[in-house]
Amino acid sequence: MLRTLGAPQRRLLGGRRGRPVEGAEPEPVPTSRATVVRAEPFESATAAGEWLAPLRGEAADEEIALGVATVNRALHAHRLAFADAFVAEVSRERALVARIGYGAGDEVAEGRFAEAWELPPGGPRRRARRSMEAPEERFAAILGGREPALVCEALVLRARADLDAGRLREAALEARVALEALLAELGGDGPTAAAAGELAGERAAVGDAANAALRGDLTGDQAAALADAVGRMEAVLRRRRLGG
Repeated sequence: MLRTLGAPQRRLLGGRRGRPVEGAEPEPVPTSRATVVRAEPFESATAAGEWLAPLRGEAADEEIALGVATVNRALHAHRLAFADAFVAEVSRERALVARIGYGAGDEVAEGRFAEAWELPPGGPRRRARRSMEAPEERFAAILGGREPALVCEALVLRARADLDAGRLREAALEARVALEALLAELGGDGPTAAAAGELAGERAAVGDAANAALRGDLTGDQAAALADAVGRMEAVLRRRRLGG
């Protein structure tokens, strides 16, 4: 169930002409609330409470991840149905608030619960890792034209997104093009050329997965080989970002 909350509707401008302004004040923006509801109800409030009680640690993160995956499946279907390439999927880390709980149907539809937990912002509680990749510096370098944005990087990201979402056929087809782009862009000279060249051995497995995707679903072995290949491509790109 989706609901738009918060901000008043923006005033419509008449005709095609704009209007003069003296200041660029921020416009109020709406907030979207997505509620994922189980198809089968609990037998009783006691059963619902027993389900909720242990959802305080990693189990809560897993439950939220399932909810996010459900929302993203709906957004993917919306993107296809409306032929809108700019419908973006969501992540746990970007959510303003994440709650998990239970209640009567009408309550839950309105964002109210009989009992619920509100999880800390920012996603699963993981130990912070130090990184030498310096994404802010690279962001500035790409915008400033001092470093190229590789085609293979965008393709590998798309393959990873579809792989994690369970869209194996899309991931397989994207991975084949991503692999060829990576070999073309990084397979010459440079500190990652040797590592990139080793990925040429993945052509058979990735091609087999892509061909299977054209016919239908992938087998378990093909899906595993695809995931391994995408992981190896990510590792090569990570080495490049680290400078060797």
